[in-house]
Amino acid sequence: MSKSTSGGHNLTVKVQGHNLEVLRISGRVTGTPELVFLHEGLGSVSHWKDFPERVAMATGCGVTVYSRYGSGSSDLLMKERSVRYMHDEALHALPDLLAQLEIEKPILVGHSDGASIALIYASAHDRVRGLVVLAPHVFVEDLSVASIAETKVKFETTNLGEKLARHHRDAARTFWGWNRIWLHPDFRAWNIEEYLPRITCPILAIQGLDDQYGTMAQVEAIERQSGGPVEVVQLAECKHSPQRDQAEATLEAIVRFVNRVIVSPGL
Repeated sequence: MSKSTSGGHNLTVKVQGHNLEVLRISGRVTGTPELVFLHEGLGSVSHWKDFPERVAMATGCGVTVYSRYGSGSSDLLMKERSVRYMHDEALHALPDLLAQLEIEKPILVGHSDGASIALIYASAHDRVRGLVVLAPHVFVEDLSVASIAETKVKFETTNLGEKLARHHRDAARTFWGWNRIWLHPDFRAWNIEEYLPRITCPILAIQGLDDQYGTMAQVEAIERQSGGPVEVVQLAECKHSPQRDQAEATLEAIVRFVNRVIVSPGL
């Protein structure tokens, strides 16, 4: 499995009975909030590559990145996920991890599933300084299901499994744990829009216009329904991973947002 190129230090933290892989990068500016990165459904610490380190260097903030249960070098997933797996992460696992690491008032940086987890967490906790959500999901679109079904075929017929094996202890178990629940009929009703009005911290929502897993309707719902200020950044020539497809524009937007949050809490 490939390792992060970051200059941070790695540790293992037991959260909700599972050993999780954690990377911590020290901040170079004292008194700044910690940025906590939440990966996508098939992501992990190493899957972010050097992006968290670049954000840490550009903002001066400390950064924490971790692989959720069933991902990366964290404990292997031992049972099928439920429709509420992102709720469980946001309301139980993430609070446990932050408490153990003594991280208070973080800025959460979430991608895809991680963005949804960040939104749910912020709806239940007023100690979040801000949210950066990359390609977030707040409801299930036909486009999402169709693309995830295509990914299933790719996993079965191409070298996608080999690519995922660079970032996960058991690529097949990680893949099916994500793919099966998203394609389960019960998941079509998954929706977290009811949580949005409870979020009062500032949000930066970044969406690629060519995202194969979601449309602008996702960030428009966040902008329309959130209880706090929302900045939307649309990126052309960008699919589902702004931090890879448009890394410079994404980095610049995050740095501007973090600087505003530090200078003017609550914007």
